[in-house]
Amino acid sequence: MKRILLIATGGTIASKESGEGLSPALEPDVLLEAVPDIRKFCQPDAVQILNIDSTNLQPENWIQMVQVIRDNYERYDGFVITHGTDTMAYTASALSYLIQNPDKPVVLTGSQKPIGYGISDAKKNLTDSFVLACEEGMAGVYLVFDGKAIFGTRARKIKSKSYDAFESVNHPAAALIYDGRVVRYFAPQVRPGGPVFYDRVRPSVFLLKLIPGMDPDILEYVGARYDVIVIESYGVGGVPFVDRRNFLTEVEKLAGQGKIVVVTTQVLFEGSDMGVYAVGKKVLDFPTLLQSHDMTVEAVVTKLMWLLGNVKDAKEIRRLFYEPVNRDLYPEK
Repeated sequence: MKRILLIATGGTIASKESGEGLSPALEPDVLLEAVPDIRKFCQPDAVQILNIDSTNLQPENWIQMVQVIRDNYERYDGFVITHGTDTMAYTASALSYLIQNPDKPVVLTGSQKPIGYGISDAKKNLTDSFVLACEEGMAGVYLVFDGKAIFGTRARKIKSKSYDAFESVNHPAAALIYDGRVVRYFAPQVRPGGPVFYDRVRPSVFLLKLIPGMDPDILEYVGARYDVIVIESYGVGGVPFVDRRNFLTEVEKLAGQGKIVVVTTQVLFEGSDMGVYAVGKKVLDFPTLLQSHDMTVEAVVTKLMWLLGNVKDAKEIRRLFYEPVNRDLYPEK
């Protein structure tokens, strides 16, 4: 029987009414008691490292999760992390970069309703996560929700209240889970050499969402305070350059300062393709400009934080940004 470690961080799944709204309060043993049937197919243990709303979760907490998994890696066959849904896609992406090439499953899950409610998705999501963590030959970082296992770099929360809250963006789901069974669509990509753990991130990344009428001077302000600026643009990606709101000039200044600028898109599916329109082509030649292609915004941001924390050379950061990790990016032809 496989041994699985539950790592509790709080979130809705562990919340109770506090008098000032829902707040995480339940200990992990209570979560395990709510799903007694998992003991029929695995031996669960539990540890609590946080008990917070995921809105309050920070990059430093990702490192805590990595440390717990690394310290217990040889003792367990898989890991389940309970987490709030609001930033779970960011954590799933971040762990995909901080724990590379694992030969065991690392599964994140949560719920839209607390596990103590009479009607809740918590028990199903938690049980499904243990089922996936026990699946023979399963490896990698996944987010499990509403019967779907999504690669950690491809998850996005698309609904704020419904049980089918997460979608796999620009990539099919890794597997479906129902009635205690796992239907897998992809074999894990495990290379020789074992897992690689990272213990550093540098969150000097700013995400700017473009809207019509925005003053491009914002880039000067942001560029003085952050090493990487991610511009969430429109459609397939571009930078406005007409009239007095000329972002092109400001992007060029940032490039001259050696700042890395990444253009992604506000559109959920199909990604960027900046070679299509003039608004994109005009900035593609800047040596420090990158585009996200089919990556999610969560993956773009967390990959850059990981790279900034572990790579000093800007040219190497730009190269590694386009190296696929946990299926985050279809490589360019």
